[in-house]
Amino acid sequence: MDVSRDLLERIASALDRLAPPDASATDWTAHPAYLFDERGIRGLERFDSLPLETLRGIDKQKSAVTENLLRLSQGVASHDMLLWGARGMGKSALIRASVARVQSDGPGALALVQVAPGAIREIAGLVAALHDHKRSFVIFIDDLGFGEGETQTQFALRSLLDGGIMARGTNIRLAVTSNRRAILSRGEDEVEALHAGEERDNALALADRFGLKLGFHPCNQATYLDMVRAYTDPADLSFDETEALAWAIARGNRSGRTAYQYACEIAGRAGRGDPAAAR
Repeated sequence: MDVSRDLLERIASALDRLAPPDASATDWTAHPAYLFDERGIRGLERFDSLPLETLRGIDKQKSAVTENLLRLSQGVASHDMLLWGARGMGKSALIRASVARVQSDGPGALALVQVAPGAIREIAGLVAALHDHKRSFVIFIDDLGFGEGETQTQFALRSLLDGGIMARGTNIRLAVTSNRRAILSRGEDEVEALHAGEERDNALALADRFGLKLGFHPCNQATYLDMVRAYTDPADLSFDETEALAWAIARGNRSGRTAYQYACEIAGRAGRGDPAAAR
């Protein structure tokens, strides 16, 4: 009898995990950010973000994203956003930083809802739950892939962006990030090339549905060093520029992420804490 009860409990638990998250049961006014994944929806008291001033080399992108999110929070016309390009150049960091800036200027007007990859197919239920709220929401999908097996996810997003028969309130906009290499696939023979072409066409068909598309490109040497200073200066840390450049060369790219990692190395050597926390 005890064995049977244990088995039934495990089956019930497994079914609960398979069931889509119930977005309608969440208090969507209580938190600045939410995480929507296969396990359900969690409200977050705070979320990780850098000050906008720390993000260097992407001034035009910062202005465009922050202005668009400000419009969303004010209830006026705004765009869905696709941030694409080089890894480590601040795409997801910019979304979080811009949301935090808008929230500081107008507390409670805008919330960030990050959707995990495994929950994207349930996004229609999330949108339906948010539709009638007075609050504005930016639904954030980070590092979207466009490879094999992602077709259904792309179709779900395309249907949402197109509108279809499901109404989407003007209080809801999407912010999606993706690496350029995930969009541009290559094939070595005719079959692979055809398959890659189909994937690329699907990616472009999705990208066309975003009103605001922003590219992020590898930075030059001067910008990279400025990115390092964005972390070291507030922490009162000094560094050697030659070493900083060598650090980037060893890792194969100059980016904000690489700059932060180098700043962490400098801070660690000095017996100091995370340089990002000095802001």
